[in-house]
Amino acid sequence: MQATAQDKRIIAAKAKKLDIPVSELMRRGAFAYESSESDAELGALADAAKGAADRAGAAIDDALSFIQASNNRIAAMEAKAAKASARRTA
Repeated sequence: MQATAQDKRIIAAKAKKLDIPVSELMRRGAFAYESSESDAELGALADAAKGAADRAGAAIDDALSFIQASNNRIAAMEAKAAKASARRTA
């Protein structure tokens, strides 16, 4: 395996810290390595989750706006009915 002198020092220091031979560190690293394809798949899933969350947030905002408009219409109708009732009793 080729490595720069600096990389070799870093790798040797890591192996020493873990109290394992450099070859064992390299084997473990090789087995633990995941391709960037996995990263791309995770990125796609994260993007899909964010899109779903954005759509859900927008749907909630739309629902809250609809409810507020409905409440405003009901309040206006109640106020109109209260005025009409007050005129009839006066």
